[in-house]
Amino acid sequence: MQGEGSASRGEQAEAAEREAAKQRLLEQAEAERVPVEETTRAVPGRRWRRDQR
Repeated sequence: MQGEGSASRGEQAEAAEREAAKQRLLEQAEAERVPVEETTRAVPGRRWRRDQR
């Protein structure tokens, strides 16, 4: 019976760690996100077009 209680606490601690890690990843992704206005449309260079002929 005592083992079940500690296992439950261990599972709760793991769940809390997973949630904290998820939040850190989301915050990092948001910090690294580039607004659409700052992106440019990719246009192949002349050399690439010439190589494709």
